[in-house]
Amino acid sequence: MPETPLPRNDTPLAALNAWLAAWLTEEEGGKRRALPWTRLLAAIMQRLPGEAATLMRYLPERDELLPLATHGLPAEVRGRRFALSEHPRLKAIAEHTGVYRFAVDSDLPDPFDGLLGEVHGPDLLVHDCAGIALREGDRLLGVMTFDALTPGVLAPLEALEVRQVGDAELADVLAQEHQEHQELHDLLTLPTCCLALASRLERGAAPLTGMAALAPGMTPQAQRTCPQRGPAMARLEAQLEAVADTDMTVLVTGETGVGKEGVVQRLHDASRRASRPLVRINCAALAPELVESALFGHRRGAFSGASHDHRGHFVMADGGTLLLDEIGELPLALQPKLLRVLQEGELQPLGSDRVVRVDVRVIAATNRDLEAEVAAGHFREDLYHRLSVYPLRVPPLRERGRADLLALAGTFLEHNRTRLGLGNLRLTPAAERLLCDYPWPGNVRELEHCLSRAALHARLAQGAHPTRLRADGRQLVVITPELLGLEASAEVAHEQAGGIALHAAQEGHGTIQAGRANPALRHVLQDIDEALGLRDATEAFQREHISRVWLASDRNWAEAARRLKVDRGNLYRQARRLGIV
Repeated sequence: MPETPLPRNDTPLAALNAWLAAWLTEEEGGKRRALPWTRLLAAIMQRLPGEAATLMRYLPERDELLPLATHGLPAEVRGRRFALSEHPRLKAIAEHTGVYRFAVDSDLPDPFDGLLGEVHGPDLLVHDCAGIALREGDRLLGVMTFDALTPGVLAPLEALEVRQVGDAELADVLAQEHQEHQELHDLLTLPTCCLALASRLERGAAPLTGMAALAPGMTPQAQRTCPQRGPAMARLEAQLEAVADTDMTVLVTGETGVGKEGVVQRLHDASRRASRPLVRINCAALAPELVESALFGHRRGAFSGASHDHRGHFVMADGGTLLLDEIGELPLALQPKLLRVLQEGELQPLGSDRVVRVDVRVIAATNRDLEAEVAAGHFREDLYHRLSVYPLRVPPLRERGRADLLALAGTFLEHNRTRLGLGNLRLTPAAERLLCDYPWPGNVRELEHCLSRAALHARLAQGAHPTRLRADGRQLVVITPELLGLEASAEVAHEQAGGIALHAAQEGHGTIQAGRANPALRHVLQDIDEALGLRDATEAFQREHISRVWLASDRNWAEAARRLKVDRGNLYRQARRLGIV
């Protein structure tokens, strides 16, 4: 962050401009800083009325508004998207020129009803609302919204007519020092200038004269719509930007549920091959005898049951991208053939004497530690190095930080709000804390499923006596900690994340003191009958622990074996012996 502190409410606009310029000209990790949307909104709200505000960017391709910064609203709101077709107040603001203040008795539902911060409680409606469309000429760049629980608080905004800046005047707006009576007007013009700057840099256009000092050398990625990214995801974003528009082979690694497929999709969409197909194949989902045919194709009669020709996934992906998911499950005998395709760009279908050339970018994904697989002799070292030309590690949810987790939660809450037809859906502060404290062994997928269940349970629990209703009669639903269902499984999750630790009670006696054992282990052992013999008790523990880990791995034996640090085949045979499958 810049040495200069955030300007206070008696700071002239010129000083605010200077602070903004200082922020952007400082480097962070060798790159110019992204636009500080949150600090910019905070500086503006020091001079403007209202208990809550948002600065949102317009996404024309989806007709949506994306929050860049919020004030007085839960952190998860920044992960939501607001479709104008679903939010009539936002649509009215976007279509208006200047300040649009809604009547106190307006029957249009407010998108932030029930969301105005912890101190106000989740069941209070917005009673004063105004907004401003931010435009560059006739082009909508975004909107700012202002909300208050007390009627009349936003009346001063009605006296302002916000200038919609055009190319010729954009530089002058940031360069001028205005008189005191124009301060509010100019504060509301500043976000327009910043959005216009971000838009120009993304399009590759040069900043206007007088604005170059604001953001020299900023990359388009730095201006994109993820201001809540923590350090872990910011590093991944930078790597994605660097490799996406190349033909390098990429190895995407990460635990189950972290979102590897989403990363692959983004790599493809940002590449030169985006107009060509992205073909996916899961190496773990195919029987070993079918993998070669699926990848490289076969000719009719090549083997029993081959009644027709099959192109194979490499040919299907010609000119595009091929995702080899769960690459760690590829049989060792087939790995030399894959290596040849990667090296030579040619393959030979089963039953054919003709070599087929293909132009395919390969992206591999795995939740296994391939270096360890190489060391154990389960994966070819030369293939590993060919696949990992550019390795990308997707960080687990527990490494991403509070802001990233709550932004993801906001995305899932908004999805469930729409799916269940609710007026709004939010977490209590205690539920937010529980989400942030939980280790999430199933990562993003587990978070998504957790919130989907909690939203459904909350609607059922509060639907019998709906005391919180929006202007359109839709229910305002609150998710409390007990509805998340995390407390009962927290010990198990910690066990999966950190492993089992047994503590000897007395050195030299070889006994285990239950009071000092790992809490997760106590949780597993407490249901075992003490009358069982040692062998039966051991099997009971194995059955319970393997079942828990398998279910937490979405019933994926490869992932369960990785977590338990055993061979997948041995684990499956043990599970069958124990009656789990």
